[in-house]
Amino acid sequence: MADETVFEIPEPMRAFADKSVDQARKAFDDFMSATVKAVDKAETSTKSIQEGARDVNRQAIGFLEENVAASFEFAQKLVRARTVEELQSIHRDFVQRQVAAAQAQTKTVGEVLTKVATDAAQKIKP
Repeated sequence: MADETVFEIPEPMRAFADKSVDQARKAFDDFMSATVKAVDKAETSTKSIQEGARDVNRQAIGFLEENVAASFEFAQKLVRARTVEELQSIHRDFVQRQVAAAQAQTKTVGEVLTKVATDAAQKIKP
């Protein structure tokens, strides 16, 4: 194996960055909690076609949470990297996982929207 290029970050700086990521994650979790409560409140105001909208909203929130969690995980891995090669590997893996997740999420959203549209059309039929 070839010599790895040392990429030293002073421990105090690494600890600060790690703590910052944790604080950002908590702030995001609080934001998501408030968002879910707001969506729940909005969904209870009307019924009929909103059942489909609720599915789409929940799916979108779920995807958002997954993507942000992956980003925080990526950030923490970057903070802990010790070599340039490790940084490159972490970045490559993250991009590959995010592309695959985006493809799966797009497919799922398409399926949910198709179902919502089909259900709405059936409710409108006389």
